[in-house]
Amino acid sequence: MSVSEQPPEAGATGTAPASLAGPAAEIAAGYAFDGPALELGALLWDGVCHPDARIRVPLPVLNRHGLVAGATGTGKTKTLQLIAEQLSANGVPVFLADIKGDVSGVSAPGQDGAKVRERAGEVGQDWRARGFPCEFYGLGGTGPGIPVRATVTGFGPVLLSKVLQLNQTQEQSLGLIFHYADSKGLELVDLKDLRAVVAFLVSDTGKAELKGIGGLSTVTAGVILRSITAFEQQGAGGFFGEPEFDTAELLRTAPDGRGIVSVLELPAVQDKPQLFSTFLMWMLADLFGDLPEVGDLEKPKLVFFFDEAHLLFSGASKAFLESITQTVRLIRSKGVGVFFVTQTPKDVPSDVLAQLGNRVQHALRAFTPDDAKALKATVRTFPNSPYDLEEVLTGLGTGEAVITVLSEKGAPTPVAATRLRAPESLMGPVDAAALDAAVKASPLYGRYAEAVDRESAYEKLTTEQRAAEEAALAAASAEEKRAPQKKKEKEEPSLAEQVVGSGIFTSLARSVGTQLGREISRSLFGTARRRR
Repeated sequence: MSVSEQPPEAGATGTAPASLAGPAAEIAAGYAFDGPALELGALLWDGVCHPDARIRVPLPVLNRHGLVAGATGTGKTKTLQLIAEQLSANGVPVFLADIKGDVSGVSAPGQDGAKVRERAGEVGQDWRARGFPCEFYGLGGTGPGIPVRATVTGFGPVLLSKVLQLNQTQEQSLGLIFHYADSKGLELVDLKDLRAVVAFLVSDTGKAELKGIGGLSTVTAGVILRSITAFEQQGAGGFFGEPEFDTAELLRTAPDGRGIVSVLELPAVQDKPQLFSTFLMWMLADLFGDLPEVGDLEKPKLVFFFDEAHLLFSGASKAFLESITQTVRLIRSKGVGVFFVTQTPKDVPSDVLAQLGNRVQHALRAFTPDDAKALKATVRTFPNSPYDLEEVLTGLGTGEAVITVLSEKGAPTPVAATRLRAPESLMGPVDAAALDAAVKASPLYGRYAEAVDRESAYEKLTTEQRAAEEAALAAASAEEKRAPQKKKEKEEPSLAEQVVGSGIFTSLARSVGTQLGREISRSLFGTARRRR
């Protein structure tokens, strides 16, 4: 039985339970929705848990985005699991990033036990062990999972600059390089393609190509090339290539109607935060570029959990932050909800935070002056409340949180201290052999498992360079043989002059562009959308 099919319980009819009075009754009444809603937990008031006062979030408002925050070890991952399970049960696909390797358990039934039963009894939960349909992915084939790759062309210059940690000037130069490659039909599939185009554009022939649109400094090109090389030496080259992952795979449902939970396994790259956080943003930007406008739906098309969100914003340029803000603002109308997961709300820029209508705040610690400052800042982000939030937030136990969501009418609900429900799936990783078997049994495995290295910018430029060198040598040899005819050669251009004057790389680029006959348009982040 899905959440939306569960029979009405106390508190589901727009009124508070009769056992409550005063502020507690007002809070409980704020969560008594009539339509389908996800069950988060039960109200905590004066240290007592009230199982008949259910804290819920309406299913239709989950595309209004959200925030799950709290100190390490306070239960954020289990909250994601709890929400993901119920979304799946209601036919909503979910995307989760598994950074520590402990989310794969959502695919397997949970383990019954005294602690689970105790929690279920405290919050009035009819707990039963069950797993949910999952697909497991890995970046570029690192670790277990179906490989997720992006072409360099598709990834775009803005996101790639973030990965390569380029400054603003270097980012603009990289944008110029992409513009040139796009206009000449030189596809940047992997990093060697990008390196080849950069090297060409600082050569004598290539410099002339950029005269009309601005030059590329040799020093800047050197920095970009060194950054690419260092990036590859970290083992990151395999993340770029083909077949490029189609983010529409994240929107799938299982044959039984449940939403598929897509889990991106990241333990192998957790030491490369710039990489995986930017890859998550690429996925979101790619979805944004593909999906049509749909307005408000009865339930979201997808809910995307953006874990370790502070890594995305750390060191980001103004243009990058503006693109994130605009993507989050606009993707709601395409039926996608985004939940940022981090330690404190201050990790998220205020322009983005203002768009997050659903909040689950786990405990915060105040051991240092900086912690105390962060605590006060967090309290100020909540609506007025009868709780002493500074005291409550530092006193919450594991699996407890302060919650406010949007009502069915779009208004914020009262702040509610909540004891959260227990996930029904396994709270921990599945066995490695079981995970590997699930990956290889997926219908997507054959589509993405093997990398393909087809002809692209590197091969085209290399081939033409060799042809140019061979033609030049042949021309020089022919000119030697024709030395006695110098007078005649002055009247008629020599083969060497014809070759040198032909601008072979210019001709190459133009002919390649004509042959491909493709136009590339770029989205907010400069990610590519190809039109044939």
